[in-house]
Amino acid sequence: MRLRARGPRAAPASSAASSVGAGDAPRLAPPGRNPFVHELRLSALRKAQIIFMTLTLFPIRLLLIVTMMLLAWPFTFFATLGSSDREPEQPPATWRKVVDFLLKAIMRTMWFSGGFHWVITKGQQAPPSEATILTLAPHSSYFDAIAVTLTMSSIVMKAESRDIPIWGTLIKYIRPVFVSRSDQDSRRKTVEEIRRRAQSNGKWPQIMIFPEGTCTNRTCLITFKPGAFIPGVPVQPVVLRYPNKLDTITWTWQGPGALKILWLTLCQFHNRVEIEFLPVYSPSEEEKKDPALYASNVRRVMAEALGISVTDYTFEDCQLALAEGQLRLPADTCLLEFARLVRGLGLKPETLEKDLDKYSKSAKRQRGGKLSLPEFAEYLGVPTSDTLEDMFSLFDESGDGRMDPREYVVALSVVCRPSRTLDTIQLAFKMYGSRDGDIDEDTLSRILKTALGVAELSVTNLFRAIDQEGTGRITFADFCRFAEMFPNFAEEYLYPKQTYPDSSAQTPLAPTPNGFCADFSPENLDIGRKPFRKKLD
Repeated sequence: MRLRARGPRAAPASSAASSVGAGDAPRLAPPGRNPFVHELRLSALRKAQIIFMTLTLFPIRLLLIVTMMLLAWPFTFFATLGSSDREPEQPPATWRKVVDFLLKAIMRTMWFSGGFHWVITKGQQAPPSEATILTLAPHSSYFDAIAVTLTMSSIVMKAESRDIPIWGTLIKYIRPVFVSRSDQDSRRKTVEEIRRRAQSNGKWPQIMIFPEGTCTNRTCLITFKPGAFIPGVPVQPVVLRYPNKLDTITWTWQGPGALKILWLTLCQFHNRVEIEFLPVYSPSEEEKKDPALYASNVRRVMAEALGISVTDYTFEDCQLALAEGQLRLPADTCLLEFARLVRGLGLKPETLEKDLDKYSKSAKRQRGGKLSLPEFAEYLGVPTSDTLEDMFSLFDESGDGRMDPREYVVALSVVCRPSRTLDTIQLAFKMYGSRDGDIDEDTLSRILKTALGVAELSVTNLFRAIDQEGTGRITFADFCRFAEMFPNFAEEYLYPKQTYPDSSAQTPLAPTPNGFCADFSPENLDIGRKPFRKKLD
């Protein structure tokens, strides 16, 4: 599989979007980097610096940060006594203004102690009467809380956060909207609460929402969740930048853990962050009726301000990117793009699994024959479209306008059941195998390249290890026995130079975003889906 450069494709935009330039933003080609992976490489000089800072400045900074949090706790504790559901008094009482001022000063001192000496603010924050919702992106770290503490905006958070000692009290002061994972109706209630506050004519504090719903590495903006846009009120986009030479900030799903990020960041001499408030975005009537369109157009405005691309990757793609199967996907895999295109065709991977046998039998009947674009459309039972053409190009590596449907079936199997590696390999053997069910080295290479979503892959060492008798052919039984003996065969034989983070962390009961971006979109959780690996909170 291979990602091909494609020309910009105009996206539909509303009248409001075009008024601010969103409609003019081209849909860029998919990003070359997996947005859920962060690779941090340290030079020898950087390592020496970190050792020096660990022994000198790090403990002092950590002590100052803890001191500032403890200093803020009494103010927030007494200020939060009583019901937090009461509508705030207008205008705010004098004591509340004093507490706000003191907390902002304490929090700014805390960030300064952590090395964030320069917090550059661009633009003007709109008053609540003009924009009750602030949409912040890209969301890449718990350090994004800097924007929250400087604005004292409300946020959407997991209900469990209020029980964290000290931190829970600090959070309750800004009157957050809590989402409960144990309450099946929580998402609907959360959206209703956001709508109630948004339509209160500025009586409630502004709500800062991270519409991506998860942390990425800031190389692109993934699909925005619609929850912030359902009320249909004006929003103010806010973009974050961390213009540091070494990125110790990013805390995404595959990469350094939370404690390591904290340690490395506090070991930098200086950490810079830029917060830019963009003009208030007022939705058109069409956008008010279509929150997804509203979210898409706001995302394009923010991507244009950041100078990065947009992509239709979603939080759900984390499951594919971090699947715990024996074939862990590399950072440059095309399968995330393939999964996006599958959804773009109106197909849902979770419902396609039952059709894999049907697709595989149809592909096997082709006997290695290739399909043109119209034939591929007929094979899938969908009309020819730009999305289908993009998917077709992933498999048309030679550029001759033909593709092997067996490769589509292998890729679809990985997307539908990412943790069941042997099931995918068995399905491939059935399609590619001879009458005796065996394959040669070249065929194994084609299978594994598709299963990993890469254009180049050497399988010579792996094939020789499996083919101990030197026949030049292997069966699925041979492959299965080898996989049982060497469950980590991919790391050793296919990409031995790559390293992966520790996967021993426990898993949550259900997929949950991290940090301040609780997933409150009014859509049903996929019951029975394999949970994501939990990030250290």
